[in-house]
Amino acid sequence: MSQFKTGFAPQPKVKVTREMESGKKYVDYKDVEKLRRMMSPNGKIFTRKRIGTNAGEQRLVSQAIKRARYMGLLPYTSATL
Repeated sequence: MSQFKTGFAPQPKVKVTREMESGKKYVDYKDVEKLRRMMSPNGKIFTRKRIGTNAGEQRLVSQAIKRARYMGLLPYTSATL
């Protein structure tokens, strides 16, 4: 039996949320590079397991990505279609 685990190597967790002065967490929709790393090349939002967020953070991430798409900062789909 091998001592190494199979599958992907664990990637460092990306810090997704920021805190306001009041202590409330939020995800900045204008931080396009960070949001782009949470999407597949085809434009799909990665799952919680893939990103490493909890349920509340995942809701904030998906809302921020949808806002950035609406504002034209992120594409809805890939440009290669």
